[in-house]
Amino acid sequence: MDWNKAIAYGQLVNAAYDVVAGEAPATGGYEVVATIYANDLATDASRQRGQPVATVAIGLILQAQASGDVVIAIRGTEGIKEWVQDAKFLMRQFTPVAGAGETEDGFTDVYRSMKVGEGAEAATVVKWLGEHQWRRPTTSLTICGHSLGGALATLLALDVAANAEVAFQNPIVYTYASPRTGDEQFIAKYNQLVATTNRLVDNADLVPQLPSDPPYKHVGEAIEMDSFTLIPPRIRLQPNPVCWHIMSSYLYLMSLELGGPPIPPKPECTPGDVVPGLLEQLKEKLRSTDKLADEFTTHPLRKMGGN
Repeated sequence: MDWNKAIAYGQLVNAAYDVVAGEAPATGGYEVVATIYANDLATDASRQRGQPVATVAIGLILQAQASGDVVIAIRGTEGIKEWVQDAKFLMRQFTPVAGAGETEDGFTDVYRSMKVGEGAEAATVVKWLGEHQWRRPTTSLTICGHSLGGALATLLALDVAANAEVAFQNPIVYTYASPRTGDEQFIAKYNQLVATTNRLVDNADLVPQLPSDPPYKHVGEAIEMDSFTLIPPRIRLQPNPVCWHIMSSYLYLMSLELGGPPIPPKPECTPGDVVPGLLEQLKEKLRSTDKLADEFTTHPLRKMGGN
């Protein structure tokens, strides 16, 4: 995998977050062609509170000004918090593609609501791709997404590969912190039709570990990064679930893998002053097998997990 491309597409996902924050999206050499809207993942909770269903800008369709590469960048939503807390993880048939098995119902509901533009006449993404009059010849399609957006990118990639115009039927996929999306039948169909998937995961991040396996599975193989390792002791980010998950942290970890100048994480997610002391303690405890054996032999909790 090309880390430069993974970072570039991650930055376009960040641009989708800029839109919901009311900021001008930073898209580099890409032109924003259209905006994708969808119902928020927290729709069910909104209904229970008597609030209207929230339709939000969830993604961007862009085209590279030089190459003609089309990119669909999909962000996560606030609803991911309620999705984790509810932990129902029900399944439903993924009907856009025959024989594609079942997918998580919350993601599927959001995906079914995804339209390019607003209003009753707005087209699905797959239909819009074939109908739009592109200013430049389209040379490739890349679909990228973070968190819930990673799950939506996975669903969209399969739908596009099966149902879009021929020019778009070989999408390249980049997901960051994506949860598991579907069952074994869905994964088999996806891996059959989508040739290139780059699924980036911070091993400390909790969201890619949900929903549980079985019945849910991941597509493709994980490209692993580490914000925290025990051996050797290393803490790259403040140890909390939010810092392990957000897009800016993934960009930081990818820049470290690339070996170039690091892309700084959010200030709240830097390791802080307490971490060096913890690392030194860990290094001392783990510097030899004798030290490790002593720790297990002498620690007051040594019998809690058996001898």
